[in-house]
Parts: sequence; C-alpha cells; structure tokens
Amino acid sequence: MSLNYANEALDKPKGKYVAMMVCWLLGIGCLFAWNSMLTIEDYYAVLFPQYHPSRVLTLVYQPFALCTITVLTYNEANLNTRLRIIFGYSLAFLSTLSVLVSDLATSGKGGIGTFIGICITSCAIGVADALIQGGMIGDLSFMHPDINQSFIAGLAASGAITSCLRLFTKAVFDNSDDGLRKGAILFFAVSTCFLLFCALMYTFVYPNLPIIRYYRSKAASEGSKTVTADLAAGGIKISDFAKEGEEHPQLCQRLSKKELFLENIDYAIDIFLVYLLSFSIFPGFVSEDTGSHSLGEWYVLVLIAMYNICDLIGRFLPLMNWVRLESRKGLVIATLSRFLLAPAFYFTAKYGDQGWMILLTSFLGLSNGYLTVCVFTTSPKGYKGPEQNALGNMLVMFLLGGVFAGVTLDWLWLVGKGR
Repeated sequence: MSLNYANEALDKPKGKYVAMMVCWLLGIGCLFAWNSMLTIEDYYAVLFPQYHPSRVLTLVYQPFALCTITVLTYNEANLNTRLRIIFGYSLAFLSTLSVLVSDLATSGKGGIGTFIGICITSCAIGVADALIQGGMIGDLSFMHPDINQSFIAGLAASGAITSCLRLFTKAVFDNSDDGLRKGAILFFAVSTCFLLFCALMYTFVYPNLPIIRYYRSKAASEGSKTVTADLAAGGIKISDFAKEGEEHPQLCQRLSKKELFLENIDYAIDIFLVYLLSFSIFPGFVSEDTGSHSLGEWYVLVLIAMYNICDLIGRFLPLMNWVRLESRKGLVIATLSRFLLAPAFYFTAKYGDQGWMILLTSFLGLSNGYLTVCVFTTSPKGYKGPEQNALGNMLVMFLLGGVFAGVTLDWLWLVGKGR
C-alpha cells in the first residue's frame, strides 16, 4: 500500500455517495443525544418549572464539551481516532438510556434530585459530543469535501429529525392522560435505539468503505498517525506507510498548531462568532422570552423545529457551486452582518407577532448552517492530511467555544425581568 495507490484511488473514488449517506447518518447520531435534550424542553419546562431547564442544561453541557475538545485538540496528532469515536457514540447511547431509565424509575416526578441527575447526563453528552464531532470532522477534513459536508449536514439533520419526532410524539399522545410524559418516553426510546445503531455502524461499516480507506491511505502516507487503527480495522496493513515515510521524509513534515492557527485565524473567529450569536438566541430566548401566541404550547416546538429544519437546508445550499461562499473576506462580512439579528429578535419579541418570530428564527438557522459548511469545507484546502485533521479539530474547538459563549450571553435576555 503506497502513496501511488492512494493517489490513484483519489483520482477514481469509489462509493462516494454511499460514504456520504453513512457520514450523514453518523452526523445525525453525533448530536442526536443533545438535540433530544433540547427538543424535550416542553416536558422539562413542566417538570422543572423553577430551574430554567432550556438554559441550565445548555450551560452545564458546554463547559464539559469545550474542555474535552480543547484537550483532544492539543493531543490530536497521537490519538486513536477509532477508539475515541467509538467511545463517544457509546457514551451518547448510555446517556440517553440513562434519561429514559431515570424517568421510568421516578415515574416522571420532578424535584432537585432528578434535575441534578439530568444535568449530570447533560455533562456526559457534552463529552460525547466533543469526542465524536472533533474526531469525525478532523478525520473527514482530509477527504472529499462532499463527504465532510454530508457529516456536517447530518449534525443539522439531527436537530430537524428530533424536532419532527417530538412533534409527532406530542401529537400522538396529545389527548391522552399524562400525554406529555408518554410522548417524551417514546421520544427517548427511539433516540436510544438510533444511537446504538450509529455506534455499530461506525464500528463495523464506516472503516470498510472503499473511499474512506483510500483517503486514509493518503493521510497515512503523509504522516498521519490518527488513522492507524481505522486502517487496520479496514483490513489494510500500515507497514508500507512507515516505509514510504522513511523514503520520503518531506511527506511527513507538517505545520505546527500555532502556525495552522495563525494561517486560519479568520476561519476560527468566523465559526466562533456564528455560534456565539446563534446560541445567544437559541434555544433559551426562543423557548422562554418570545411571549404567548395563538399556537399556544405548540409555539416553542414550532420555533425549535423551524430553526433546525432551516439549519439543515442551509447546510445543503453550498452543494451548489454558485451559492457556495469561499471568499475569506466574504465569510467575515457575512458573519458580522448576522449580529443585526440580535436587535431584530429583541424588537420582534416586544412588538411583533408569531409570524415574524418564526421568520427570524428560520433565517437564524439557515444562515447558521450555511456558514458552518462554508467554513469547514473551505478551510482545509491546500493542507496535508495531518494538518487537515488538526485544523478540523481546532475549528470544532472554536465552534464549541462559540456555543459556550452564546449560552452564557443568553442569560442577559433575563436582565430586568425579575426572574
């Protein structure tokens, strides 16, 4: 297995669309546990009315996700990516299972003890998110951009699917006794089964896809150590890559993390600011501060669903070349322009009706998804495999940093409201 073999494979990639579908499903699984926690907010708002669950659960989730991805980004060059991601999916599966078991064990009763348990689960999901998201995006950064885009689109599809699933379970049990809780139990049961499916798919299907092995072969020939376990799982011997590196040591040279950061500081700031704005508004503000309207208890669910669906649509738009934004200056301008949404949401919540709020929330999601894909698919171009993996992890770290900053700033909406 040599560099020439890898390059030949890249010229004639096999099974790209199958790999895109698998990565899309894995992207859904990456955030399925967390989006399940977000989408169930209507149930938790009734169960824990005094604790601001939409804000608190997001706030406790983020420090663990951010700290984990920071450590992983620093050590990414020597990590076993396969073990990292398998552990991440397994942890996400066990976390959603624990939420389901906890609700059944307590018969749907609230209280501070149950809420603390839910918060601990949220922390575990944050760790799982960092393990999976950083590992997968780093791994896919040295593959075809469409495969990377599919995984990133899957992250948004996770939110859209959980929102639709929640609307369905709520509608099914809407007129039954204790219908809100029954819908939540069914919702988490489906989520738990899907996460188990993702863990098995990554373990047994993903490493054996031909195009995945091709790209990993190229990365290994360029000095990447993170793909070793996955190549072995895919039935590829790695001894030839070591020989290739000895014969051509220039192939294994790479930029330091500091050099990578300085060359891509604008991309890092872009992704940080995109998620800072999005999560300073969603889900806390749209869940608690947009007033009561004719949709009643369905209003918040509709807002969350519209954000997630439009986020998903936005992540597919860059597949059209004439829509894709690759200009670095253009990305900066688009990112900064989104901050006009903050006063727009404020005045709409104060003076507007539900139609305008739904429109604004939809645009927030659409722009979030679009800019995310543009940054992640444009930034790795021109780098070697190990550098692309490091850059992917680095950008995920800034993404999660933006989310953490956003959910922290989200509390400012409560200033002066006496709550």
